[in-house]
Amino acid sequence: MIGQLDDLATFVAVVDAGGFRDAARVSGSSASGLSEAIRRLDTRLGVRLLHRTTRSVTPTDAGRQLYERLRPALGEVGQALDAVNNFRDRPAGTLRLNVPANVARTVLAPIIVPFLKEYPEIRLEITAEDSFIDMVGGGYDAGIRYDERLEQDMIALPIGPRTQRILIVGAPAYFAEYGRPKHPSDLLQHRCLRGRFAGGRIAVWEFEKDGEIIRVDPDGPLISQPGSASDLLIQAAVGGLGLMGIFEDWMRAELNSGALEPVLEDWCPPFAGPFLYYAGRRYLPAPLRAFVDFLKQQP
Repeated sequence: MIGQLDDLATFVAVVDAGGFRDAARVSGSSASGLSEAIRRLDTRLGVRLLHRTTRSVTPTDAGRQLYERLRPALGEVGQALDAVNNFRDRPAGTLRLNVPANVARTVLAPIIVPFLKEYPEIRLEITAEDSFIDMVGGGYDAGIRYDERLEQDMIALPIGPRTQRILIVGAPAYFAEYGRPKHPSDLLQHRCLRGRFAGGRIAVWEFEKDGEIIRVDPDGPLISQPGSASDLLIQAAVGGLGLMGIFEDWMRAELNSGALEPVLEDWCPPFAGPFLYYAGRRYLPAPLRAFVDFLKQQP
């Protein structure tokens, strides 16, 4: 019975993810193992549950009916197990979080060590990506996002510093050669190091002062995905290759040492910090509840 329940949960996970590879990435299993579980279900039930092509995986009519009834039922099973888990002396299990790359580096880093030391039977799985995803459909217990990107009908809890700031910085050698911009529009005449989102779009630089918002799209010699290659961007800026716009906390050491100097600070106001968000329900998984309670105790 337990094996059959595992196969049913695999079926739901594959439909939620829209394919075996994404379901395997979320669950930590192999795509071939998930495919074998679906094959067992097909054989046991005597019907095909999924249409498979090289590009997509979608449920058949029978699979869709099974999924629609099975997903809420598995949710009830999960809540029942979570309720039993609350009777343990210490919460245990896996907590899956989906977070932006900058949050993983600057917000979670000082939190996860004391959290996991306090709850040694919890395993934390973190996926760092900047693309917007369906957190629940992706198989995550919770996500971390900024206010303008929070999903509706979710519970949001502040996490980390309540204000953050993106600064435009450059090396003293760069300013000695090219001068300092006095206005955001001056950046169009400068060499700028740019960031590209995971989806392919290059981030436009936005500035605000006294209610005026200015967006600029400058050119430059280097474009990189800032989350995964932030150190590359920082070192390029330190080397005098160009101006860079990045989270202030990411380059604290370089600012303190003078290797990088900020410009246009009055055009770079702070903004609200990120939030942990999760689906509101009566019974939270024990690892998530422990994490929420831990955050509420932080100063």
